[in-house]
Amino acid sequence: MWGIIGTWEMALEGIRKASGLLETGSNADISIVEAIKNIEDNPSYTSVGYGGFPNENGEVELDAAFMSGNDLSFGAVAGIKNFKNPIAIAKALSKDRFNIFLVGKGAESFAEKNGFEKKHMLTLKAKKAWEKRLKDIKEKNLSPYDGHDTVGMVCLDKYENMTAGTSTSGLFMKKEGRVGDSPMPGSGLYVDSKIGGATATGLGEDIMKGCISYETVRLMEEGYTPQEAADIITEKFNKKLIDRRGVSGAFSIVCMNKQGQWGVGTNVEFPFVVSTATEGTKVYIANFKNNKTAYEELV
Repeated sequence: MWGIIGTWEMALEGIRKASGLLETGSNADISIVEAIKNIEDNPSYTSVGYGGFPNENGEVELDAAFMSGNDLSFGAVAGIKNFKNPIAIAKALSKDRFNIFLVGKGAESFAEKNGFEKKHMLTLKAKKAWEKRLKDIKEKNLSPYDGHDTVGMVCLDKYENMTAGTSTSGLFMKKEGRVGDSPMPGSGLYVDSKIGGATATGLGEDIMKGCISYETVRLMEEGYTPQEAADIITEKFNKKLIDRRGVSGAFSIVCMNKQGQWGVGTNVEFPFVVSTATEGTKVYIANFKNNKTAYEELV
């Protein structure tokens, strides 16, 4: 048995690539990084990697994290500029005992010393979108903030190894140095090969108010199916935010257990991608109805 689940429809090609690797015996570490790199390298996606929309100063700052479910190794970068494939940098950091989460110039220094590829990550399309948003903010009094579609994945290989990974350019027009939930262990992602894994996407400022990825895994450990765990966490966390703050930002969770069973929770319309040895690769669309997540396959 092998499986991989990822947030948003943009994960499709990366998951297809990872599925081929997993089917032929690749491990979860390699497969998930290759899947996320596929998305980071595609300039069509404006919330991840090359082509990601910039911060308020017109600079692309990237966040990424990698976690191994075998020994709970974790690595992350935040606010890194001008380096390709932050997921690979995060994975490299996970091999160390100390200094596993680096930000800004520290992350860039590590990447340069370890031979990671430098690249100007602002595309012409992203620059034009930034210029238009600046104009709209001034002329139409629009909110500057938009776009927070983190790619997050959980992966299981044939050898019962599990990994999780995230990558994002964060909130469009964010303040310089802003970091969301995506690289935060327990919040943006969590995985334990003896149980399962989960990853979240949505408004990071709200998601980081609860360790929803860790909590989803904890519920699976208690015996809940991935779908039951995702439903419980989604309903509970959405209600808590509304009760305490009057509003809940958009958030979604995808998860998978060590048997390859999967689940999804969301409080918005949310497409996601799943591939397993038995089901093949499919794209679904999920919605929040009657305090549970309902989903159907996209044709």
